Amino acid sequence: MNYRHAFHAGNFADVLKHAVLFALIEALKAKPSPFCFVDTHAGSGCYALDGMQAGKTGEYKDGIARLLFPDMHGDGSAPALPNLLQRWLQTILDLPGNEDGLKLYPGSPLQVARAMRASDSAQLCELHTEEATRLRDLFHRDARVHVHQRDGYEALKGFVPPQEKRGLVLIDPPFEAQEDEYRTIEKTIKNALLRWPGGVYAVWYPIKRRSQVQPFHRWLQHSGVKRVLRAELLIRPDDSPLRLNGSGMVILNAPWKLDEVLREPMQALGRLLSQDRPAQTRLDWLVEEAP
Repeated sequence: MNYRHAFHAGNFADVLKHAVLFALIEALKAKPSPFCFVDTHAGSGCYALDGMQAGKTGEYKDGIARLLFPDMHGDGSAPALPNLLQRWLQTILDLPGNEDGLKLYPGSPLQVARAMRASDSAQLCELHTEEATRLRDLFHRDARVHVHQRDGYEALKGFVPPQEKRGLVLIDPPFEAQEDEYRTIEKTIKNALLRWPGGVYAVWYPIKRRSQVQPFHRWLQHSGVKRVLRAELLIRPDDSPLRLNGSGMVILNAPWKLDEVLREPMQALGRLLSQDRPAQTRLDWLVEEAP
C-alpha cells in the first residue's frame, strides 16, 4: 500500500470533502426514513494529528486547523463562519480525544457514523489489512456499521440498492492508478446506476492538471443522470502534475437545493484556505435538467 491517508488527514482536500459530506448527511436526515451509507475506500476511520505520520507533513495546519483556529483580525475578532461549517467543526471538536485541543481527525466513516441515527446503517469497504483491522476496532461495538475487507468497487454491486432504499455512496479512492482510476470509477458508477438509479453518489477527485479531470466530467454529462453538482477548491493553479493543486467533489442525484446550502460555505473555504495566492472555488451544475 503506497498511499497512507494519515500523512494527509485534515488537509485542505479533506476539509472540502467532509464539509460537502456533512451537508449530504444532513440532507438525508431531513427525511424520517432511514438511509444507508456506503464507503468504497474507507481507510482506518480516525487519524492522530499529533502522530508521526501527520506530524511529518503537517498538512492539517493548512486545512482543518485554519478553520478551527483562524487568524485573528486587528480588532481581536475571528471571521464568522457559515452555520454549516460551524456545526461541522463542532462535531470534530466533540470527538472523544479532542477535549484538550485538536489531536484527532475523524475520517469519513467516523464522521458519518457519529451523525447517523439509530435506524441508519453503514457499509464500509477497505481492502488493505492494517487499515481494515483498525476500522473494525473502531466500530466493533456499533451494530449499525459493517466493515468489509474487500475491493470497494467490486463490493458495491452487492450493496445497492440498500434495504433502506435511500442513501449515499462515497467513492474516495487514493488515485494511485492516476487517470486509470477515473475509468474504473465510471464503470463502477454505470453498473451501480443500473441497480440503483435513484441513489446519491459522491465522488472525490484530486486536481493536478485540469486536462486529467475533463474526460471524467464529460462522461458525467453523458451518463444519463439528471442532476450532477460539482464543487471544487483550488489552492494553486491547475497546471502541475507533480503536486495536489486542488480537489473536487461531484454529486450525482444531488439533493434538492444542495447548491444553495453549499454556496456560502464554499466561499468561506476559499477565503480561509488560501495559501500563496487566493484560492479559487467552483460550485456549479455539470448536469441540471428541469424537473
